[in-house]
Amino acid sequence: MIPRELIGVAEVPGGPPLRLIRHGGDFIIMLDRNDLMSSRMSGSEKALGTMTCARLQGNPAPRFLIGGYGMGFTLRAVLGEVGAAARIVVAELVPGIIEWARGPLQHITGDCLDDPRVEIEIDDVGKLISSASHAYDAILLDVDNGPDGLTREANDGLYTMTGLARARAALRPGGILAIWSAGADAAFTRRLKQSGFDIDEVQVRARENGKGATHTLWFATAN
Repeated sequence: MIPRELIGVAEVPGGPPLRLIRHGGDFIIMLDRNDLMSSRMSGSEKALGTMTCARLQGNPAPRFLIGGYGMGFTLRAVLGEVGAAARIVVAELVPGIIEWARGPLQHITGDCLDDPRVEIEIDDVGKLISSASHAYDAILLDVDNGPDGLTREANDGLYTMTGLARARAALRPGGILAIWSAGADAAFTRRLKQSGFDIDEVQVRARENGKGATHTLWFATAN
């Protein structure tokens, strides 16, 4: 049996700490006993990026806001799909996540954090959304565990009617709010519709080979 090795601990403002674990050749970010993300299961995080970009085809200079860096799978997926004129703001609340990306996870990170199209903000993505007006073509949220959060109670505000109204106001006409979740959430789907978005709900496997748990992605288009 391959043992799990603790690599680092990162403090979360307003929530319990995260732990970076190495398990053989794989890395896992954990909260208490919960595996939040794993280097082995990146398929749905990548799909969040590629499927959003596919819905923005024809925009030569899209502007993105990505909430939550995680292990960077969504960011790298977006970078692989857009041109030199694109701009991507990544809001990551936990400084330790970025420290891990530049340290023990550097082999996964590559050069994405230093890409000239990317700006890293160590801040709450909710604050960036609230302060923006028609600023983004896409807002991608992979925050916590989806609408039913785990890491910090304040994250739930992103998924309320008020939070969704703020996201809609931060998007340009035709912009997309893309949301990752560990599972389906019928109540949240109803809130998206009530907030005036056109909804496309997609089920995606956790692994790129089509295996693993089924995750839910919402692509909500602002009219």
